[in-house]
Amino acid sequence: MTTETQHPYQLLCIGNPLLDMQTSDGSLLDKYNLKPNDAIRASLEQMGIYEDISNAPDIQFVAGGAAQNTARGAAYILPPKHVVYVGCVGDDDLADKLREANAREGVESAYLVKKGEQTGACGVITTGHNRSLVTTLRAAHMFEKSHLSSTDVAACIKGANYFYITGFFLSHGVESALELCETASGDGKVIAMNLSAPFIPQHFKVQLETILPYADFVLGNESEAESWGSAAGLPDPKDHAAVARAISLLPKSNLARPRVVIITRGADSTVVVSSATPDTPQIYPIQKL
Repeated sequence: MTTETQHPYQLLCIGNPLLDMQTSDGSLLDKYNLKPNDAIRASLEQMGIYEDISNAPDIQFVAGGAAQNTARGAAYILPPKHVVYVGCVGDDDLADKLREANAREGVESAYLVKKGEQTGACGVITTGHNRSLVTTLRAAHMFEKSHLSSTDVAACIKGANYFYITGFFLSHGVESALELCETASGDGKVIAMNLSAPFIPQHFKVQLETILPYADFVLGNESEAESWGSAAGLPDPKDHAAVARAISLLPKSNLARPRVVIITRGADSTVVVSSATPDTPQIYPIQKL
């Protein structure tokens, strides 16, 4: 990548770059013991799903990974050369597909490339309004903290004013996330974090607690909020406003701005709580389609 110092990227997203392999073949749910609406890591017994999806007549390849999707969505509404994405890929054709997709949609790819490794993939099975995600990280979990100090990426970090981190990345890259957050927060920049999936608060609670103090914005859906509430020992994890309040009041590194917690609930109302007014949650109704 080439960093344009005259027009630095304003938003830097970091996460696990994956190539989504999509199909609507619902029979794969039973074959691989999957829930219709979930996000999991593939077990050894489920690795065959990627070949099955590759052979599906309706297969679609889409650049994916939660943070990369966010980067592409942001690039859609922001001016050109405003979004850069950082992650780790292999030296294969899947990585080339990701670069091509990012370039088409205005995202600069700042990948660490692992020679001889495969780029991560996500099997996506859609049935009706449900979506089941089965991920194999491959090279994505090989991200190295030293990549943040490389000439181009360091320049992007220095130039950016907004940072986005997913909970998925913390399962392997918490040290890298911590270094990034300490730098950004120390410079008074804005950090947003997504809880990502229910298994993150349950199985990576310590890693999440390491990064949450730096988060100015925390986002999640109802199942992720309930998972965090259970892991935190809240009396009623299904009280989404109470969960949002608890997250908003966690210790915070940068006290110059409040922490805002946003809990989406599908077709139901969205809950927003600010640490500045934690006892007055804002409820935003959603117009059902």
